Amino acid sequence: MKKRRLIFSIFGGLVLVFIIVTVFNLLVIKSKQPTPNPTNLVIDEGKAIDHLSQAITFKTVSYQDRSKFDFTEFDKFISFLEETYPGVHDKLELEKINEYALIFKWKGLDSSKNPIGLTSHYDVVPVLEGTEGNWEQPPFSGTVVNNQIWGRGTLDDKIGVIGILEAVEYLVNDGFEPARDMYFMFGFDEEIGGDEGALEIVNTLKSRGITFDFVLDEGGAIVENMVPGVDQPVGVVGISEKGSATAELSIEGSGGHSSQPKDQTNIGRIAGAIAKLEDTQFKGDLKGPGEDLFEYVAPEMSFAMKYVFANKIIFEPIIERILLGQPATAALIRTTIAPTIFQAGEQYNALPEKATAFINHRLMPGDSLADVKTFIEDTIEDDDIKVTITGSEASKVSSINGWEFKAIQQAARNVYNDAVIAPYLMFAGSDAKHYDSISKNTYRFLPVQITSEDLNRMHGTNEHITKDNFIQAIKFYAEIIKESNQ
Repeated sequence: MKKRRLIFSIFGGLVLVFIIVTVFNLLVIKSKQPTPNPTNLVIDEGKAIDHLSQAITFKTVSYQDRSKFDFTEFDKFISFLEETYPGVHDKLELEKINEYALIFKWKGLDSSKNPIGLTSHYDVVPVLEGTEGNWEQPPFSGTVVNNQIWGRGTLDDKIGVIGILEAVEYLVNDGFEPARDMYFMFGFDEEIGGDEGALEIVNTLKSRGITFDFVLDEGGAIVENMVPGVDQPVGVVGISEKGSATAELSIEGSGGHSSQPKDQTNIGRIAGAIAKLEDTQFKGDLKGPGEDLFEYVAPEMSFAMKYVFANKIIFEPIIERILLGQPATAALIRTTIAPTIFQAGEQYNALPEKATAFINHRLMPGDSLADVKTFIEDTIEDDDIKVTITGSEASKVSSINGWEFKAIQQAARNVYNDAVIAPYLMFAGSDAKHYDSISKNTYRFLPVQITSEDLNRMHGTNEHITKDNFIQAIKFYAEIIKESNQ
């Protein structure tokens, strides 16, 4: 009896300690959001909206086949910028790289300081042939109706180019002078990798020994209902982007007539390999930018969610299991596996002599191309299947502890006062990765408040942005310029 009481006593003591520790962790968790200093910019909204509307009408389309580029449209767009932003072109130095990549330099009061760079791109993806009629407004019309601006580039990414230039034009005319040099860099082929645009801008600046404290590109946005337990909209700033790799799995062997198949065919073996990969998956691990995201949003969560994340070290296995349950959150904590192409056979009654599958992987920071190849080979356990990996590693992870990230966070809060601004891991690619080699930090943030449906419109049908969102973007760019020159 005494032994049982002792056991209950010890158990009760441990429970009490657990409660005390976990409640203490809950009580000491503090908000990481800066107090807003609401912006006082007064913008000529009608004029700015008209400028974005006009910018959309230029068909600056990027094609994988570069011979399809219509550079007369790119020339017209650059001429449009010259006519529309006289203050920018008078005060700032303009340099053209490969004729169409643009570098605007705004000389600061102290050029010995590392400069800051804002970058966007003015090329857009094509409109899929045959889908033009699905648009509520023509994709290159720039139509403004019902408080919305319509067309390709309103979200990706002429809004960035025009938003930045509107902000700079405003500040120039207002007499603002930056404390350090500012660079505004606009690519023209981001949608197909940026090799002749952003990459050549980087090569040019690198040859001059220029190093940025930070470069800010497009990326995350402010999204409602993004994080469970957080009622406010959450603005996510990409501090890294996942790598993108393609694995080619191929096998060759005798074909033959389909009436006498072997027990294992080429198609069957490749299909089996893919099934093993999907069943196994890369291990999920809440670390790096994914962990940072929840550290920033946890203080703003409802009680139950805040309690769990305040004690992440205890509940981490449960958190990871929950995150792995949805594709969007699973991608935040593991390298992903996405079979996209399967090639085999030409006739229904003939066994193919070769079968090939292509699998797209988005790599977590820390997972290399070599790691992915090893994982595939160890998982499929078939020496006859040749595995080839091509692609890019994840970008470096930028700091969230220095003034650079805090300046972006403050600028966003100055415009979107109620938003929770947090770091995250960007799944898609951008020109930002090119700037890693000449910038201490690279961040990815499109300063608009949008829905998950809007995200699907970026490369799809009915791309549009509200007037208010565009005006807020201009204000953000003005704020980040000011915050970076304190």
